[in-house]
Amino acid sequence: MARPKKPNHPVTVRLEQELYDRLNDFCERSGQPKTVAIERALKAYIDDYDEMMEKVNSHDAVMKTE
Repeated sequence: MARPKKPNHPVTVRLEQELYDRLNDFCERSGQPKTVAIERALKAYIDDYDEMMEKVNSHDAVMKTE
């Protein structure tokens, strides 16, 4: 039985050839589809950014109270 599809939204991007080649090579080595690799990479990047901004904002809040 096929898995139910998760809600999704198609996105079209243009990648530099070198980055595309690296992505393609990574996907072949790791055995994962490009969609999965890109979703995981974006999630990790955004999670890291949000965590960094949270630290910056909490630091700024401490500085304002001093």
